[in-house]
Amino acid sequence: MKALVTGGCGFIGSHLANYLEEKGHRVKVADIKTISECYLPLKVDKIIQADLRKFNACDYATRDVDWVFNLSANMGGIGFITKVGAEVMHDNALINVNMMEACRQNGVKRIFFSSSACIYPAYRQTTPEVEPLKEEYAVPAQPDSFYGWEKLFTEQLMKAYSRDYGVDIRVARFHNIYGHHGTYKGGREKAPASLCRKVAEVTDGGAITIWGDGKQTRSFLYIDDSLDAIYKLMQSDCTEPLNIGSDELISIDELADLIIKISGKKIKKQYDLAKPQGVRGRNADLNLIKSVLNWEPKTTYREGLTKTYKWIAEMVREGQEK
Repeated sequence: MKALVTGGCGFIGSHLANYLEEKGHRVKVADIKTISECYLPLKVDKIIQADLRKFNACDYATRDVDWVFNLSANMGGIGFITKVGAEVMHDNALINVNMMEACRQNGVKRIFFSSSACIYPAYRQTTPEVEPLKEEYAVPAQPDSFYGWEKLFTEQLMKAYSRDYGVDIRVARFHNIYGHHGTYKGGREKAPASLCRKVAEVTDGGAITIWGDGKQTRSFLYIDDSLDAIYKLMQSDCTEPLNIGSDELISIDELADLIIKISGKKIKKQYDLAKPQGVRGRNADLNLIKSVLNWEPKTTYREGLTKTYKWIAEMVREGQEK
């Protein structure tokens, strides 16, 4: 099987590209980044540096492939997606509209889209002890960010292409995927990577700053578990969006405490209530994916965060030595 992974120099994309290659598939990657910007060395057949906001680039990338995994996006953590709106919607809309049309014209057999838990209504995420989000809760819609609105739009775009042109689609709503070889600095990193970096940078006995009061909750899924779920979804007959995440709720305070414990340091926590923290609570309901794909997470927070912290600490140490 010939596969294209867009955003293949990104965090999930690079892991997925290597995962598919290890499964015996022929994989090519398309990304606006250069190979030198990719944290994870790619072991694929072909790498295309391309601006997928342009149709010609999408057309070239999707030629002679069976499956497309469309993960390309202008995105980041809570600090980025709360600050940047127009650029995110503009870039991602162009990427996804052009990718869908290119896939249609080039006869791609199956298309995967990486949607997000950010599509879910803010009114269902107002307390830390939040009810897990079922796929059916997407409407009536009220995402809390422009990023979420664009993801929801693209889900509808794919449904339209499926209905009108018979395009075979698969949609995953990712809930906070984390792990090693991902963005950990620069303002686009997400909470686990940000906290791992902060703990790695501070000396024993120092302090780290947590955005918000630390009581906000999320669920996080380790990268290896997400790859298995993506692959199972692509092999299935399920054309409806599925949550891919964990249903183990954890507060940001608890997440920080666990990372500090893994580090072996004694570190104090301080809070910045002026910083964005997103919705008050967000958790994934996994009943549908368990039923449809017979899948559930395997990696504990301690196991996943230990691997993540070890890699980020090494990156921080190498950066300090340069």
